[in-house]
Amino acid sequence: MGLVFKRRGQISLEFMLVFSIMLIMLLYSVKNVGFDSNSPSSGTLAIQMALEEKSVANVIAGAIDQVYAQGPGSKVTVYAHFNLLRNSKYITSAFNVTSPQVQLLFLGTNDPLFPAGAENSVVAVAVANSTVGPVLTGSNRTGVWVQTYFLYNATSPTGFVVALNPADVPGTMKVVVEWNPAKPVLMVYNSTSETLYINIKPGA
Repeated sequence: MGLVFKRRGQISLEFMLVFSIMLIMLLYSVKNVGFDSNSPSSGTLAIQMALEEKSVANVIAGAIDQVYAQGPGSKVTVYAHFNLLRNSKYITSAFNVTSPQVQLLFLGTNDPLFPAGAENSVVAVAVANSTVGPVLTGSNRTGVWVQTYFLYNATSPTGFVVALNPADVPGTMKVVVEWNPAKPVLMVYNSTSETLYINIKPGA
């Protein structure tokens, strides 16, 4: 019976082909996860951030509506959660901004940023360059707005805008909304306690 010699270390052409294809796919996926501004992942990231903006805006607007429904003297505390909006690199990649800010806005109907299509006051959460306001409508919008039941016709000279650097955005923000007739309509943020305070005053 003859002996059959086996060659060790020989790599087949089929293996090399499969290995090359897998390597190309791996390199493509790594580039994708890198969030290059022109890659498909940037669009996906922008959608995820818009969903986070929508979630935060819903929390704040819901608290305003609850206080409005309960009447004068009522007070509600809720908590808004942030994740992707705390990362300046993600914001820069998704929205192509050079000096990113996260902005919380409470807009009356006469505010210059009041979005078309809304009727009552709105809460908006957006990203923007520190020197340029957010875009709340159109295909290039960088924020999301939610309408409330509270109608506020006046406008503040400075606008109800809380602008934060992404690194200063807390993972969990405390939101306190009340209807105190002795106070004007306002929205302020305490960075020490990481609390957003809003007072509504229907008829003001």
